[in-house]
Amino acid sequence: MFGWSGTILRVNLTTGAIRKEATNPADTAKFIGARGLGTKIMVDEVDPKVDPLSPENKLIFAPGPFSGTFAPSGGRYDVVTKGPLTGTIAASNSGGSFGPELKYAGYDLLILEGKAAKPVYLWIKDDLVEIRDASHIWGNLVPETTELLRAETDEEAKVACIGPAGEKGVLFAAIMNDMHRAAGRSGVGAVMGSKNLKAVVVVGMGAVKVADPKGFMAAVEKARAAVKLHPVGGAGLKAYGTDVLVNILNETGALPTRNFQDAHFPTANKVGGESLSEKLLVRPKGCYSCVISCGRVTKVSNPKYMGEGEGPEYEAAWCMGPDCGIDDLEAIVKTNFLCNEYGLDSITLGATIACGMDLFEAGHVTLKDTGGVDMSFGNADSLVELTRLIGNREGIGDKLALGSYRFAEGYGHPEFSMTVKKQEMPAYDPRGVQGIGLEYATSNRGGCHVRGYTIAVEVLGNGAKLDPHVTAEKPFWVKLFQDLTAAIDSTGACLFGTFGMSGEDFASMLTTLTGVSYTLDDYLKAGERIWNLERMFNLKADFTSADDNLPERLLKCPIKTGPSKGEVSHLADMLPEYYQLRGWDEHGVPTPEKIKELALD
Repeated sequence: MFGWSGTILRVNLTTGAIRKEATNPADTAKFIGARGLGTKIMVDEVDPKVDPLSPENKLIFAPGPFSGTFAPSGGRYDVVTKGPLTGTIAASNSGGSFGPELKYAGYDLLILEGKAAKPVYLWIKDDLVEIRDASHIWGNLVPETTELLRAETDEEAKVACIGPAGEKGVLFAAIMNDMHRAAGRSGVGAVMGSKNLKAVVVVGMGAVKVADPKGFMAAVEKARAAVKLHPVGGAGLKAYGTDVLVNILNETGALPTRNFQDAHFPTANKVGGESLSEKLLVRPKGCYSCVISCGRVTKVSNPKYMGEGEGPEYEAAWCMGPDCGIDDLEAIVKTNFLCNEYGLDSITLGATIACGMDLFEAGHVTLKDTGGVDMSFGNADSLVELTRLIGNREGIGDKLALGSYRFAEGYGHPEFSMTVKKQEMPAYDPRGVQGIGLEYATSNRGGCHVRGYTIAVEVLGNGAKLDPHVTAEKPFWVKLFQDLTAAIDSTGACLFGTFGMSGEDFASMLTTLTGVSYTLDDYLKAGERIWNLERMFNLKADFTSADDNLPERLLKCPIKTGPSKGEVSHLADMLPEYYQLRGWDEHGVPTPEKIKELALD
């Protein structure tokens, strides 16, 4: 095979059995790899009603065909499982160098089954695969774990591991690789912890075979040049990182503030990318084969919040900042460092604390409940302290570790949780940007922006510029972006490549790499097939069209201030058309005709 390694590695942690299987070419042609191929395995092998934290759930590490190649930003991989935060299928995407290394070791997928009797880690060096004792590193933070395992195995090894949050079952624990990159959303780290698996350590000496080397390099060079010429992909993200969006969304009137009470934060500039670059940036950083370098290496010298590491990206700066009513950039950066060290999804972390602050100010949570921690909006010291408590599941952190929905429900007020399918929504207010609200509501893994990033056309004008306040055409764009994103994720490429690259560019690189012919229509059809397969898994897990919804606050409470003042989400106006465009019935179920069309029957 070209592009794909041709081998799947299966490890049963209960029995210790290690098996290598041939990758099915029919599956790779239809589902590409990474998110798509991992989803196919989950649907084939796992009961959708499985308890996510039981040994019967599976955890799949999945690079794509682009992973480890010179394709622009071809360093991504997915972790596919059933997420404990949501109960939906989860495909959590991460960058860095771990995905390419797993590919160089010779594997299209790593499937982890069962549960080890004691803490273990998996050591992979090409054909050598060993389950090793991890009792001596259980409890360590992510940086310590990474350094110790490299010392034990190979200094060149790439490590994907969990921190204390994953070990202790925080429902939004992340899997961290390369110390600072996160497969963050839906609680994949908690699944890894439930299996007593501390880490996967990989060294690979192989290479990715290319079907048409000259054609592939020509397609890659064309794509790289397009990204470099794009004002966002080639300049903006390197200069200011994704945090540049703070001011852009604030000026749009769609920056969620104080747990979505409003959508405009007067002092947003203090936590934006411009301020971060001016005050705390050490240097930009990219992932494997990156042409963008949106990552931020940062340093805080203030003894109160001292530290050095990576981040924050826009989502973290928002949820730890304006969403919590905080404009102390140093405290936000310190909180982001703690998320990386403990292995926590920064979006759910910040949004859950914001929910807690909202409940505290409403009088539903008291100082007695918090153990004396002042959870008022704007309290930067409490933000940092609560992050530590959550990572260790201590005090009020034990309850916050369940995510905002379960936390708010525990105090009798689930309406304070700004979630879809129990996953916290990211940094774009659906009242100020209508299309992203439809994307949140229909996302297969709960509240999520990177399943169909309509912000590109509703705010940034990438390829088209739509009025963010209208609903017309939004169902079409949401479906298109969801299908395209599913295909991009499945190649192992970075979504930011779309700031310059076209769908034709992705299809051309995939064709010349693998030798399997993909037109643009074929490529989008693969994405649509993956989207529908995820939907079918969720339907069998007892999700219904009633779950394609937004919090009541966004549907009924208008934005109070700023450029989008008076707006609410008009989700109900868009959802029926979206279902129709998808080929689903009025209940959001794929019709037999659509299932047959996508060869999912």
